[in-house]
Amino acid sequence: MNNVTVYTTNTCPYCTMIKNFLDGKNIPYKEVNVEESPEMMMELMQKTGQMGVPQTEINGQWVVGYDPNSIMAALR
Repeated sequence: MNNVTVYTTNTCPYCTMIKNFLDGKNIPYKEVNVEESPEMMMELMQKTGQMGVPQTEINGQWVVGYDPNSIMAALR
């Protein structure tokens, strides 16, 4: 079973695209909205050094931005 977490904001179009992509592939994921949890944004920056969203953690691997190919590779 894959462990997938998507870090998003309310205004990010790529966040919506990544959620639609995962939904379309029937891949379950947990969403963490960093706008609603600023402390999660700090945690994210410490883990990846990146401020942008979406960031997707898949089984401990990070994919930054909307990158379906990297997401599918990390899921294998």
